[in-house]
Amino acid sequence: MERILIVEDEPKIADLLQKYLGNASYHTDWLNTGIGVSDWVRREQPSLILLDLMLPGKDGLEVCKEIRQFSPVPIIMLTARVEEIDRLLGLELGADDYICKPFSPREVVARVKAILRRLQAFSQLAAGGQTLENNANGALLELNRDRLLVRAGGRDITLTLVEFELLAALLQQPGRIFGRDQLMSKVYTDNRIVSDRTIDSHIKKLRKKLAEILPGQEVIHSVYSVGYKFEP
Repeated sequence: MERILIVEDEPKIADLLQKYLGNASYHTDWLNTGIGVSDWVRREQPSLILLDLMLPGKDGLEVCKEIRQFSPVPIIMLTARVEEIDRLLGLELGADDYICKPFSPREVVARVKAILRRLQAFSQLAAGGQTLENNANGALLELNRDRLLVRAGGRDITLTLVEFELLAALLQQPGRIFGRDQLMSKVYTDNRIVSDRTIDSHIKKLRKKLAEILPGQEVIHSVYSVGYKFEP
């Protein structure tokens, strides 16, 4: 049974989420403070985290940042602060998605199912050790779907699910220019309305990570007013 960690300081909201996720056959755990979440995640390794932005002790953005230092576990941020900067900051720190309060618990369950289905699909593709490969200026760029890893020159980095999907889409068709709406449709398959800046935020984070294993090389290029392309 897949295990969902709920980090939420409002007991009524947490109880509602636990009931709906439980009815969808997920096992749930609940923490009501940001303190100690990272240690809990290291120890218990949940399948997905629902993380409230405003938490006592330590806010959700700081918790997200800490978790991303060691784990690619999917994180959906829950927030009542709808300002665009908060959404973008959450994504730049490594969140996979966000849901604004007040929300329908059915929507939360649907989002959880969508992300876990994508992870399951990646796991199935990874059976037998399948990878995506591309030569970037002589350096082999290898994507490991099972572990959400990218490797080049003997070094590797861990991506979030969204970052991995974006890089895989771009890498499979080098030189092709993808519009932001095309990339959004590959990442957010539930046809929701997503700001172009959300994709820009994910791409910014992805570029920063790739620079760690491909120093001095630019492989994801912006095409003004159009979108992005992968081209070593």
